Amino acid sequence: MNTKVIIFSAILLVGCNMAINAQQQDEKKNPYYKQNENAKLSVSDAQWKKVLSPKAYDIMREKGTEAPETGPYVHNYKKGTYYCASCGHALFSSDTKFDSHTGWPSFYQALNNGSVIEAKDNSLGMERDEVLCARCGGHLGHVFDDGPAPTHLRYCMNGYALNFTPNP
Repeated sequence: MNTKVIIFSAILLVGCNMAINAQQQDEKKNPYYKQNENAKLSVSDAQWKKVLSPKAYDIMREKGTEAPETGPYVHNYKKGTYYCASCGHALFSSDTKFDSHTGWPSFYQALNNGSVIEAKDNSLGMERDEVLCARCGGHLGHVFDDGPAPTHLRYCMNGYALNFTPNP
């Protein structure tokens, strides 16, 4: 294997691990992060700004996006559950994750009917379907109809909008 490829891969892995550790630290100071609650949250943007990292706030509250291949979980192949980084709501199972070659974590199905909601997004001169956390309304990414069977959907998520808990 090419030495440059090995070095780049190592740097990417270290960067992703640092991002995951930062997210786990954010969880600890966020009173709204509860993995076992499903009640809808009504939290002001000012409150979210106090408890989310700047990157998570930009993505989840201001509908930003991370550059491809820069967020955590793109290359996470462990079995487990993906949760909303803002509130801890269960969103996706690793069983439905696939490599879309887009640079973002992609899933072909939400965990259940109450996991996410969709809204029309006409920003940037495009018509897309935005994906939001059903509990807190945080922006997660977009869904497209070019995914694999059985749903043919591609939930293209921002890694900084997710937290991952591996199966025991």
